[in-house]
Amino acid sequence: MISAPIAAMRPAISSERYSISIATGPLSVAENIASLSGAFKLHSARNGAILSPESGGSEMYDWRLLENGLEIPAVTYADQPYIIRCNDGAWLCCVTTGSGEEGAPGQHVSTCRSTDGGKSWEKPVPVETPGDVENSYAVLLKAPSGRVFVFYNRNSDNVREILSHDRQEVITRVDSLGHFVFKYSDDNGGSWSRERYDIPFRLFECDRANVYGGKLCFFWNVGRPFIHNGTAYVTLNKVGEMGRGFFQRSEGCLLASPNLLTAGNPADAAWETLPEGETGIRPPEGAGPVGEEHCVVPLSDGSFYDTFRTIAGHPAEAYSRDGGKSWQPPQFMRYADGRPVKHPRAANFVWKCENGNYLYWFHNHGGRFIALDPYVTYEDRNPVWLLAGIEADSPEGKVIRWGEPELLLYSDDPMIRISYPDLVEENGRYFVTETEKNKARLHEIPAEFLAKMWRRSAGETVEPEAEELDWRAEEFRFPPFLDRNCEAVNRPSVRTRNGYALRFELEAFAAGTLFDHTGPDGRGERVELLPDGRIAFYLSDGCGGSTAVSEPLPDRNAGRLTVNVDGGAGIVSFVWNGRFLDGGDFQQFGWRRFDPQQVPRPNPARAATGAGVASLRIYARPLMTCES
Repeated sequence: MISAPIAAMRPAISSERYSISIATGPLSVAENIASLSGAFKLHSARNGAILSPESGGSEMYDWRLLENGLEIPAVTYADQPYIIRCNDGAWLCCVTTGSGEEGAPGQHVSTCRSTDGGKSWEKPVPVETPGDVENSYAVLLKAPSGRVFVFYNRNSDNVREILSHDRQEVITRVDSLGHFVFKYSDDNGGSWSRERYDIPFRLFECDRANVYGGKLCFFWNVGRPFIHNGTAYVTLNKVGEMGRGFFQRSEGCLLASPNLLTAGNPADAAWETLPEGETGIRPPEGAGPVGEEHCVVPLSDGSFYDTFRTIAGHPAEAYSRDGGKSWQPPQFMRYADGRPVKHPRAANFVWKCENGNYLYWFHNHGGRFIALDPYVTYEDRNPVWLLAGIEADSPEGKVIRWGEPELLLYSDDPMIRISYPDLVEENGRYFVTETEKNKARLHEIPAEFLAKMWRRSAGETVEPEAEELDWRAEEFRFPPFLDRNCEAVNRPSVRTRNGYALRFELEAFAAGTLFDHTGPDGRGERVELLPDGRIAFYLSDGCGGSTAVSEPLPDRNAGRLTVNVDGGAGIVSFVWNGRFLDGGDFQQFGWRRFDPQQVPRPNPARAATGAGVASLRIYARPLMTCES
């Protein structure tokens, strides 16, 4: 979907509807590209690339670019833009918003409806009376009857400050405490019940041990509610200590109601706090005291799967085989080959799709480096990566087997933080929401992109459907990262968002040059296998350059190496025998940033391969990991 700058594309705002759509309305990714063909001309553009109108003719269109999403209405602060499909066909989105920053007074929950699949949104409806005490972090659940519930935090007692756990600090942010409540709508989100209902939850050891002895509880929620065997489940993150890193100690639980969906009066709903006992779902041993932002989905055999963030540089996962009453000991989340997934202290969500497969949103870096500072753990949420999962059998029941990382969304600004997503499926199309905390957006993911991921996770071979470049040709050049916009008076540069991939078949481990296309002054590209097993990629335009170095290869045998150079995201990544090299214990980041502001200049060098290279294919776009 392509969106113009908000100021340029928004008509006069009526009292009834805020429009954030292009006049013709957003289309699918393929339809958008087709509709723009011929509208702009680009000097020597490759691969049918087109200029993106929202950039003012300064770059090509890339569906993964954050700014190419459609904005969802919010005030200034925007968080947790979650969407459900109502019985009347409309999309209903809830957002935590406010005129200040996260946690500021006036923070509140609002909802808005779209009857055209996110092309435009109706006027937002506040769930609580404007100016009320803080109400935050809402999630939505639709009953089979069509009734919609919105669950959220509410500072009902109007607490204005709290003490840190060591009583040394006064904290004035008060949006993650008080009461966990809900309202309902019987008109598909057009309005919300006047009544508000508290959800009672059982105190755990961490609640009674907090600085207020459990008389005041700290908590919030980000996980999507779900229904299993007629019971409604909502996750809750309990906070035992406030202090270092804000939430200093945390664990998860489920709130389950067997009759919420059928009770005529929601006040009659019964609630149970799970798991049984004195403690919730805690982080794995050795992971530290933080286990939060739990996201739970039911599997096909009735098991529950939970994933949550820690401060250990790895996300955790746990399974319940008895409806959440008890949980197997949490472990670090792992790929199918057993190595741990890497992730900072950020939202990591799992979604069960209509086809029975799974998707996992995360940031693909971390490890031991994350523990260096309590606030560093919150950083580096750009780009976003995705894993595809399929169910597999284990002695205890079904488990999710996860595939390899694929880059999903990015911003050109590395400091932008992209988080708190949701997934929407409709008529075979897939959409994700996200927020950078002051803007919430909606993005369509090409269905074939996901299909390839699931096919590879199921063990199928996915061959790249991409143009091959003849690197032996005398005039061989890689696709340029910059070009000129000859339609503009001053002919400024254009970000082509091009990229390429080098796929080597190595017949032996032979340290040295694998590929060399550099001129006498170093301009060009080179790939080396270093003596310690690391892969080094060098890029220079003769004026400036970049170097990206991987972790050591996991083995020193023959195999397939793919070096992906993504000029859109400005990312170099390495794949060895289908395994994405994520840095392991050697680097926080396996993927490496490079500067795509490289000017294409003449390079007289001929490309050549080195010892140990049985064959080389070069593609005119980066390959997906599943294609590598």
